Amino acid sequence: MKKLLFFSASLLTLVGCGSKQSNGELTGVYSRGWADPTPFGMVFINRGSFTTGSNDQEANWAMNSQSKTVSVDAFWMDETEITNGEYRQFINYVRDSIALERLADPAIGGDETFKITQDKKGNEVQPRLNWNKQIPWNNPNEDQKRALDSMFYVGEDAIELVPQLDGSKLNYKYEFVDYKQAALKVNKFNALKGGYDRSLDGLGVTKDSADVMIKKDTTFRDENGFIVNQTVYRPLQRRHDFIQTKILNIYPDTLCWIRDFTYAYNEPYMRMYLSHPGYGEYPVVGVTWEQAVAFCNWRTKLFNTYQVARNAPQVQDWRLPTEAEWEYAARGGRDLAMYPWGGNYIRTAKGCFLANFKPLRGNYTDDGYMITAFVAAYPPNDYGLYDMAGNVSEWTSSVYSESTLSFVHDLNPDYQENVKTSDPDVKRRKVIKGGSWKDIGAYLQCGSRTYEYQQESKSYIGFRCIRSFIEGAK
Repeated sequence: MKKLLFFSASLLTLVGCGSKQSNGELTGVYSRGWADPTPFGMVFINRGSFTTGSNDQEANWAMNSQSKTVSVDAFWMDETEITNGEYRQFINYVRDSIALERLADPAIGGDETFKITQDKKGNEVQPRLNWNKQIPWNNPNEDQKRALDSMFYVGEDAIELVPQLDGSKLNYKYEFVDYKQAALKVNKFNALKGGYDRSLDGLGVTKDSADVMIKKDTTFRDENGFIVNQTVYRPLQRRHDFIQTKILNIYPDTLCWIRDFTYAYNEPYMRMYLSHPGYGEYPVVGVTWEQAVAFCNWRTKLFNTYQVARNAPQVQDWRLPTEAEWEYAARGGRDLAMYPWGGNYIRTAKGCFLANFKPLRGNYTDDGYMITAFVAAYPPNDYGLYDMAGNVSEWTSSVYSESTLSFVHDLNPDYQENVKTSDPDVKRRKVIKGGSWKDIGAYLQCGSRTYEYQQESKSYIGFRCIRSFIEGAK
């Protein structure tokens, strides 16, 4: 009996799968022709092999690092870092979704039309937000005003001339499947029994009463409305037990501009960098690794909702690049390139800097900028990617370890772990790549690597997304 595909992403696509006459022959079942839609603002990176690791002395740890030849599959990658303007689209989505919920809440707004509870035929459906309903930001009635005011600072907390959104209210909820746990042999689904059982001592003997236990994170709100993350151990009973739920505040930490630099006046960046239109095309900072992952989830949901509405196949998830994918893309097809532009120097022959970084001790300005630069301010690499060195360091999906190259596979190498709340902090170290506006030139090397804890936010760390490529028939 063929293995049951327990974790198929979806059922076999029925769109365009007509049951044509086969005359008793094996003809196969196919969906209609497929071409992976080109995502806006992304660059296609073809599959290939390269030598990962530093080509020069490891800048961060002043020691020689390992090298290893690896291969990565094709993917799409953002041509620039995610900008303030793009991240504000995410903020606005979360803001508006919360507004719709509160406007529909009988205890606050009381307007049921802000939620859809019936389909066009009058049949009851799972309640969902009515995005066709305009949010009355400017001219609300009394009930609507009460609902919307609950999202802003009020009373003694309201110190601005205009209403100021309370960033602590911007919480985004999403779900994902923990495939790493699902793939463990001990968690294997028994298709014959229709459940899970544990093999004893590797002898193939099973004990029906022996529960298969699973370590799972739960996120909920307590009686005071605060978000609580908790790790629990529970018997593995059904597919739902592999589904993780996250509730996360997604507003960037603007105070990082002050926190990161002692005895420095960076208040103007703290107040204006995220919100002012003048910084709209600058890379977003103050975003944790967890917030970057949530952004990727929302971006996937945004596009696939559109695909489902037009009866089109869904695409692969947007996600953070692995360390290997990021480095492969940064090299731009030049296997042994020290820097993304291919050379061994950080200036052109005319003396112009090739990235935004710290040129000299105490000198942040000779490259043309004080802090971050607007994205694509410098020429791209040979893949058409901008700012793969300097401007902001970038989150990857990979867990940091000094010895990563000694144990990762040479096919799509990666070291990931779905860290639980109860796990030690050492597991929360994520690889960051590329160097930033505050770093010296040695940190800009393609192979240079360091880490930051996934729950931390910095004024010099941003991110960009990738999407795995689905190759259609030639």
